[in-house]
Amino acid sequence: MPHLTLHLPENRLAGNEARLVTALTDAIVDVYGEWARDLVSIRLAGVPAGRFAQGGKAVDTNASVVLGVRAGVFDRPDAAQIAARLGTALTDAVTRVAGDDLRAGTMVELVASPPERTFVGGALAV
Repeated sequence: MPHLTLHLPENRLAGNEARLVTALTDAIVDVYGEWARDLVSIRLAGVPAGRFAQGGKAVDTNASVVLGVRAGVFDRPDAAQIAARLGTALTDAVTRVAGDDLRAGTMVELVASPPERTFVGGALAV
């Protein structure tokens, strides 16, 4: 189950929520396939002005995408290609909706969870 959290400056997020959900979902589906659409879980978090910083200075041109994936994806022979495609597709989705000036400051982090450490509704997700 791909679960994604996007932290974006509040002024970039407000009013763009539906477009971001669509763009991010489509980006994951473009990599994994249509079967993943109903499993994509997204949380959008607005970051107030002055709370993103780069090089010791407040900026409004950063975005952080954290995508939780099953650890097994990194055991596949095409793992490097999948990771690269996810990084590119998610960055493109964010910048297409919230502005291309975010591109250089957009970080995508793929966080792997072994199957025995993922729970949904209090039960182990299989």
